[in-house]
This record gives sequence, C-alpha cells and structure tokens, in this order.
Amino acid sequence: MSLGGFSAPWWFLLLIVVAAVAVGYVLAQRARRRRTMRFSNLALLEKVAPRSQGWPRHVPAVLLIVSLLLLTVALAGPTAEQKVPRNRATVILVIDVSLSMEATDVKPTRIKAAQDAATSFAQQLTPGINLGLVSFAGTATVLVAPTTERQSVVSAIDNLKLAQSTATGEGIYAALQAVQGFSAVVGGADGPPPARIVLMSDGKQTVPEDLYAPRGAFTAAEEAKKEQVPISTISFGTNHGTVTIDGREVPVDVDDGSLQEVARLSGGDFYSAGSAEQLKQVYDDLGEQIGYEIKEADASRPWVVLGTLALIAAAGSALFLGQRLP
Repeated sequence: MSLGGFSAPWWFLLLIVVAAVAVGYVLAQRARRRRTMRFSNLALLEKVAPRSQGWPRHVPAVLLIVSLLLLTVALAGPTAEQKVPRNRATVILVIDVSLSMEATDVKPTRIKAAQDAATSFAQQLTPGINLGLVSFAGTATVLVAPTTERQSVVSAIDNLKLAQSTATGEGIYAALQAVQGFSAVVGGADGPPPARIVLMSDGKQTVPEDLYAPRGAFTAAEEAKKEQVPISTISFGTNHGTVTIDGREVPVDVDDGSLQEVARLSGGDFYSAGSAEQLKQVYDDLGEQIGYEIKEADASRPWVVLGTLALIAAAGSALFLGQRLP
C-alpha cells in the first residue's frame, strides 16, 4: 500500500463529505441522548426501553466511515514505483568467436560456457524485447536480426563457429547497423525504440591493432555513444588461458582494460567473469536490468480491496447488531 503519489488528488475533496458524515453521526447520537433524557420517569424508561448495546452499536458506523476513507484514497489514484517489463527495446548480443575461445581455463571451454550462458540469457529475456545476434572474429556477421522470436537466436548461438583474429570494432559496427536497420522499420511517432549492445569478448582487438583506428573498438564505441546505444561489455576468461595454434601454445589473457574503455566511451557498463558461473550471473543481472524498468504505476488495488471489505463488514455488523443497515 503506497501513499507516495496520486494521479487524481482532487478526489480527496470527498474527505469533506466523509468528515460531514462522521460529524452528523456524532450529532445524531447526542440528539438521541438528549431526547431520551427528557423522559421524566427514568424508572419506567429502564423497564420499557431496550437495554443499550454500549459501544458495539457504533461499530457499523465506524466501519462505514473507514470504508469511505479507504475508497476515497483509492479514487485519488495512489501510485508506487513498480518493476514492469520493457515492451519496446532492442538488444544486440555480440559474441567473440576468435580462436582464443577454445581455451579451457573455463570449463569445458570458453566458447561452450559462453554459448550456455548466452542461451540462458536469450531464453529468460523479457518476451517483448527484440533480440539480435552478432558474432565476430576477423570480420563480423549479423546472424539474427532483432526479433522477439527466441528460438532463432538460440539456434544461432548453438551453431557458432570459431575463426581467426579479433575485430572488436567490426562487431560493434555490425550491431549498430542492425539497430539502425530495425529502428528504421519499427520507428514511429515515439521515435526509434531504445537499444543496447551486450558485447562479450575474451581478448584484445587484433584487427586493426589501433583501437582508435577508423574501424577500431574505441572509435566504434564513440559512434555508439552518438547513436545513444550504450554497450555493456563482458570480459570473459582468466589470465592463464592458452590455445594451441600451428603446434605451439599461445597465451590468451583477457583484456579488461580495453573492454572497460569501450563501456565508458559508449556510456555503458563493464562486467568481468572468470568462470562459467560468473558469466551466467552477469547475463542474469543484465537480463534483469535490460528486461525491466522502474515506473510509477497504479497502486490503488489494495485500497479498493480493503475499502470493500470494510464496507461489507459494516453492513454485516449492522444487520447482526441492529437488524438493519447503517
């Protein structure tokens, strides 16, 4: 039950009527008592008049007034902050599929753990959100355009294939292109739907090496900021991961620094996950954050319920005590 705000506070003017009813009841009881005291033969009055019920006789009136108070508050439209599902938003899931994702420092492998967590994220995301999927290695590919149909995204996640190099900037640009294309189709009088990119990577950009190059990750992040599309980055893996390439063991440490900067430049958030359980928790947190928003919503229902119950109690007690309605 909330008293934080009201959508129609002018209904509180009815409290004047409720107060008038309460005052009228009190005055009526006093007038009744005065009329009784005028009876000169009090001994005879005690014999012929019914025995007073005492304070219980006031219960119906009190319950009626309480009911009127509760229903007046309900009419005033109390509001409260409530978590409600988002029904108009676009999320692009961008997953690194470079060869470093073969590392087994996260069991069974980085890519398998990433697929499991991303699948859970897709399946649990609020149904009204449009979800798309982009994979990137040396180049980026839009595997699924934004859609509310989750099975296509899950199937594409299951079929991710690894490739050489890491072009993080290309992944971001592909995601932005998917957002822009979808917004051009569904945008209406309210403008394009809000969008966000969720980028998961386990290593630093290798193509191009300069993060500020025209197609680099930092340049892409700045472009996302201009487009008002924040990027939530997830650094996935540990500092002791290795993969075997052409017969030699190559270290594939995570690169927290660059992903932190991508998030900062785009106005998004940075997360770090060093295990499958941590990655799933990050995705769960993101799903909760992305899928819902806090809004001022109607909170009158409890007041209506209590007001109605008080009204029923008033009628019932009046019939029980006085064989008549108040």
